[in-house]
Amino acid sequence: MNVIFMGTPSYADEILKELISDQEINIVAVYTQPDKPVGRKKVLTPPPVKVTAEKAGIAVYQPTRLRDEETVAELLKIDCDYIVVAAYGQILPKAVLDHAPCINLHASILPQYRGASPIQQTLLNGDVKTGVTAMLMDVGLDTGDILKISEIDVPDDEMVATLFERLTVVASELTIDVLKNYKNYTPVKQDETLATHCTKITKAEGKVSFDSAQEVYNKYRAFTPWPGIYLESGLKLKNISLVETKSKNDSGKIIEVKKESIIVGCTNGSLEIFSVQPESKKEMNVLSYINGKRIGVEDTLS
Repeated sequence: MNVIFMGTPSYADEILKELISDQEINIVAVYTQPDKPVGRKKVLTPPPVKVTAEKAGIAVYQPTRLRDEETVAELLKIDCDYIVVAAYGQILPKAVLDHAPCINLHASILPQYRGASPIQQTLLNGDVKTGVTAMLMDVGLDTGDILKISEIDVPDDEMVATLFERLTVVASELTIDVLKNYKNYTPVKQDETLATHCTKITKAEGKVSFDSAQEVYNKYRAFTPWPGIYLESGLKLKNISLVETKSKNDSGKIIEVKKESIIVGCTNGSLEIFSVQPESKKEMNVLSYINGKRIGVEDTLS
């Protein structure tokens, strides 16, 4: 079968690699976002998907706007059986949606968490289950009919990086399954009454206070390494764990100083903190930080 692939980040790249390795699937073209400047030196860097496609000798297209008439006309000349879309980052116009069945791999159990940050939202909400949904795309945002959902459990200490990796594997396997068995699946409409949405993560969302230990820990799981979590003072909490969620404490008060960490109370619950990073400084052991600040048990971490 002939497939046009659309995607940009590493999540999409792993799916593309799986498709390329399958003898029954022929990737006839890859669409990805334009190269972007990265790092302090603003080095123009190609998306992971582009690198993989070029190594495999696949034609790569990087339109700034997929909706432009010339871009659409060019795409419609490419004969294909399916279009696979995974974290592409652009809206597909109706003409493209009509060109071939467009199958999207979304990292949530739709209609839950439509939008840009479903993996982070799973952790922010403390969900015990998530998955990948293969759906037929329509003109809405993640609103298309569902073909198949693959679910996985989420441990209560899972971090976003490992969840991302596991969901990528699920998505890769699901893509192959749906492409090869497409005719055996009956599309099912999403229940709009159950729909929830999530937006692109911003740096401001990493700000925390010691109100709920569970909430702080969930943000830590979802936002490490970026944007990270930090206090009003700008102090970043780099390595923490959840102690418990039941106790009542003064917000931010240091309850105990241990050999390599401190226990900090929250209005609800407590956290163990191992390392921090003051503004404009390197990450350090939390004991070095509190010793430098000359604070200890009964003082407030800030």
